[in-house]
Amino acid sequence: MTEELVEDKSKDLPTSGDSIRRRFLDFYASRGHKVLPSSSLVPDDPTVLLTIAGMLQFKPIFLGKVPRQVPRATTAQRCIRTNDVENVGKTSRHHTFFEMLGNFSFGDYFKKEAIKWAWELSTIEYGLPADRLWISVYEDDDEAFAIWTKEVGVPVERIKRMGDEDNFWTSGVTGPCGPCSEIYYDFQPERGYSDVDLGDDTRFIEFYNLVFMQYNKKDDGSLEPLKQMNIDTGLGLERMARILQKVPNNYETDLIYPIIEKASELANVSYALADDHAKMNLKVIGDHLRAIVYLISDGVVPSNIGRGYVARRLIRRAVRTGRLLGIKGDGRGNPEGAFLPTIAEKVIELSSQIDPDVKSRAPRILEELKREELRFVQTLERGEKLLDEMLANALLNSNENGNGPILSGKDVFLLYDTYGFPVEITTEAAEEHGVGIDMNGFEIEMENQRRQSQAAHNAVKLAVGNGAVLTENISDTEFLGYETLSTKAVIEGLLVNGNPVIQVSEGSDVEIFLNRTPFYAESGGQIGDHGFLYVNEDRNQKNAVVEIKDVQKSLGNIFVHKGTIKEGVVEVGKEVEAAVDANLRQRAKIHHTATHLLQAALKKVIGDETSQAGSLVAFDRLRFDFNFHRPLQEKELVEIEELINGWIGDATLLQTQVMPLADAKRAGAIAMFGEKYGEQVRVVEVPGVSMELCGGTHVSNTCEIRGFKIISEQGIASGIRRIEAVAGDAFIEYVNARDNHMRQLCSTLKVKAEEVTTRVEALLEELRMTRNEVSAVRAKAAVYKASVMAGNAFPVGTSKKIRVLVESMDDIDADSLKSAAEYLIDTLQDPAAVILGSCPSEEKVSLVAGFTPGVVDLGIQAGKFIGPIAKLCGGGGGGRPNFAQAGGRKPENLSGALAKAREELVAILSEKAS
Repeated sequence: MTEELVEDKSKDLPTSGDSIRRRFLDFYASRGHKVLPSSSLVPDDPTVLLTIAGMLQFKPIFLGKVPRQVPRATTAQRCIRTNDVENVGKTSRHHTFFEMLGNFSFGDYFKKEAIKWAWELSTIEYGLPADRLWISVYEDDDEAFAIWTKEVGVPVERIKRMGDEDNFWTSGVTGPCGPCSEIYYDFQPERGYSDVDLGDDTRFIEFYNLVFMQYNKKDDGSLEPLKQMNIDTGLGLERMARILQKVPNNYETDLIYPIIEKASELANVSYALADDHAKMNLKVIGDHLRAIVYLISDGVVPSNIGRGYVARRLIRRAVRTGRLLGIKGDGRGNPEGAFLPTIAEKVIELSSQIDPDVKSRAPRILEELKREELRFVQTLERGEKLLDEMLANALLNSNENGNGPILSGKDVFLLYDTYGFPVEITTEAAEEHGVGIDMNGFEIEMENQRRQSQAAHNAVKLAVGNGAVLTENISDTEFLGYETLSTKAVIEGLLVNGNPVIQVSEGSDVEIFLNRTPFYAESGGQIGDHGFLYVNEDRNQKNAVVEIKDVQKSLGNIFVHKGTIKEGVVEVGKEVEAAVDANLRQRAKIHHTATHLLQAALKKVIGDETSQAGSLVAFDRLRFDFNFHRPLQEKELVEIEELINGWIGDATLLQTQVMPLADAKRAGAIAMFGEKYGEQVRVVEVPGVSMELCGGTHVSNTCEIRGFKIISEQGIASGIRRIEAVAGDAFIEYVNARDNHMRQLCSTLKVKAEEVTTRVEALLEELRMTRNEVSAVRAKAAVYKASVMAGNAFPVGTSKKIRVLVESMDDIDADSLKSAAEYLIDTLQDPAAVILGSCPSEEKVSLVAGFTPGVVDLGIQAGKFIGPIAKLCGGGGGGRPNFAQAGGRKPENLSGALAKAREELVAILSEKAS
């Protein structure tokens, strides 16, 4: 870049990433936009895996399902996209993690203001030269074209009309849509105006996209104007930083480059002096560490499914990329230590203006990274062994079929995707052994994965279901359940099988919309209330009764009461008496408050770094998922129970108040996992013990809980533990049930309760000794039977006689079958080959193969031989070259499988020993 940015003497132009972000938000705040916080990377939307766009948190407003809280908003949204992960580091602009700066209008201003402000922001606030900016508009959007040319003054020759693929935004097959207009920066204006292609990355970068959401796409593909026209824009922070900081790519901005410098330090390389390949690898680490840190901070735990798999895959790509760069150890003197946490510390240092919560979560983030990296290093080592086996098999197969040795595309992809082996490492190892690579097959596997990833993760769907027409005409439900368990209400809508109806009769399942309700709708982990709706036509007679078994929230704050009509008929417009089941509500209140006490106790016993990862508050139990790297010890569980029961005994009055979200966070309130909060929040406090943001129902005094008991603690995913517990009536029922079981046990064993453990241990020891004796007898019987069978061995081969025995041993168990095979191998003279099979039960087959050294030396391996034979019996198996076991589920196929084994063994040995 030779031309300087436009100078504005009246103020300093922003250059740092943080100042660019701040200038954007301030600019739109001064124009009546409410500055809203970035939403979590874990979206409150089941149609997408991760937050991939700035508009996602406003989707219910764009759908018209939630009334706008403000007419205008502006955000700096954290986003994750992994559909183009293979391009990270290779291009100047692709990232997995990025920030999207956006301004939004909800039925307020439209094209004229959006275009003028975007231009003012770009040329005045950011000081971009006007003659370096190019514009794209939708080919039929004459209105936008006229605004750009006549009101903004952009020359016609710097405006490109483009088609549906580039400049018409759609949310899906149906739903809101509209034309787009984009602003591009020209890095090479000297190339002039002829043959200009805005898609040329070497010359242009698109940095601002304006979406004019003005149509609704119907089922037949036709467009109708929206009642409320909206603006949705996105300015890429990393792209603007690249322009203003005058660097050749997004990675060398102050948003990412400090992370790259830390990686360079650990790799002992200079980024400035590195070759293109090393630079690409450093960029990958810089990019991926940002994504990983913010994912873990927002509660994503690496796993093999869903968003957890996204995090794990990025971690593994970063680890293997670091190994390619030669990074060894943590950079602090431990050559076996993890290096990702060291680099992540730099990401956390840079996070204060992006997400201030990241620093407080640093211990958990670093511990999770360390654990994942060290575990993956072990996987890499297993992959190296697998690669050695694959290369050996490729060489063996080439000798047998006469073709050149080659690794299949599926094998190369398996090493890449499961074991983290870059293709270049596999290629280098293969070349050292004289083995080729099926790159076409590998690319096919890669393309399949890309298509699946794009289909799963990168579409924001705004389509709505059959209830759309109904819910459009229903206002938010007034919730009265904090103050009362019964109230009169009016039926505003009815759904049967998702379709709106006016009247529903006895026996039908129905969804009911009321104008007000005492029923709690499922949220925050607490299940919905149960109860009844009574329709009173006559003062002394209930002419309709609806049993409510579930209550859910629809888009916005509309409560959906799901139930069955037990008596009579219900109609829209009728008044009902809504009554919550008081006993079940009390159970839910007890378990919800107990959940808060459990989280407080966990933080005291195992550390503040633990955090909630999910919960269930039911009538019969509570379930609490939390981030922790190991099982809890028995003494820790006891301490947790003692703390909670102590707090219950303290009979503390709970305090509940509504306050601004910022005030609640400053006061130290803990946010519930996965919940989305408005500006005003409800804070539930057990003074001196717990303070949480929570919309659930709670007891008034901890003494109402009466008692608390943990019934299980287990791991449910990598780094996530789960506690199930009971409290209140459920606690008493649990203790009574356990007491009854103990009474029955004492009666059966004829001992006192305190003697049960000793008596059971003695019985188990007797059982173990008896089983060992039975096993020894079975083994002796099998060996005896084998000694009789030894005479059935027959010779194979001409130059070298090999004794072969393939027999069925009826119903003996697998261990005895193994003993019989070992006896025969020791008894028959070398060389010898033994295959035995049995059916220990109705649906079980056991197989064993034993080869003496003389047979193994011929290149025949027991493990590889027995596997295909076991498949004939519906199973599989393998083992060492000289001895292997296998099993199956189809006893009826055993005789045929043994016949096949005899045939193939004779054929192979005849050829090898001739």
